[in-house]
Amino acid sequence: MSIAQAVETGDEVLLREDRGRVAWLTLNRPDAFNALSTELLTALIEALGDIAQDKSVRAVVLGANGRGFCAGHDMKQLKINNNAEYYRATFKLSSRVMQGLVALPQPVIARVHGLATAAGCQLVASCDLVVAADVAKFATPGVNIGLFCSTPMVAISRALPRKQMMEMLLTGEAIDADKARAYGLVNRVASLETLDDEIANLTDVILSKPPLTLKIGKEAFYKQLDMPLADAYDYASEVMTRNMLIDDAVEGIDAFLEKRAPNWIDV
Repeated sequence: MSIAQAVETGDEVLLREDRGRVAWLTLNRPDAFNALSTELLTALIEALGDIAQDKSVRAVVLGANGRGFCAGHDMKQLKINNNAEYYRATFKLSSRVMQGLVALPQPVIARVHGLATAAGCQLVASCDLVVAADVAKFATPGVNIGLFCSTPMVAISRALPRKQMMEMLLTGEAIDADKARAYGLVNRVASLETLDDEIANLTDVILSKPPLTLKIGKEAFYKQLDMPLADAYDYASEVMTRNMLIDDAVEGIDAFLEKRAPNWIDV
């Protein structure tokens, strides 16, 4: 196990454990409901950078210790550093984490066992897939303390329909895991006892697919989302053309036509 450590306190704010080809990252500030302090955000950026270069890692699971998944930004830290420069730096750091999850070559699965609020909900929405315990809840409650969840809504509004997103933002009320799945924020819901089994089922499927193809597909998926329709088709057509020429596609098509299992290249 490798551990990203906080600079100021020496506490292990983020844990990494590689289980086979899957890297498990665990938020480890349980007493603070895993609030996103500067140290934790920095540790996440460093860990994502390491994983992006690690070809032995084929998938990532992002979870947390303690009763909740993540309470959002560390309000105590923001209160102590009461100035615009610090706020801008913090939100910029947070944005780097969220964009880093999207840009990561490997698929990222959020393991949500409890409450995910504000930037914690943003963290969930920034992952590619989400598996939640049936007791998990999701909220953007900033309006309740006079601080609209403006940066969290960037990620969450790209996962939820507009009306549902606005209801969460304007009321600050939490939704349960089943409603989050119905809205499109969550992929699968399991009991707390079977949560890791459900994640294992999902990672097993991902690990059975060609890694380079997944990397190409993930990058293309996010890039085409904000393009005009015609531009998206032009871009996707070029991506598919390049994809057709890689060894995995050649092998996969041959295996399909020959009615056999493919032998993927492990990169």
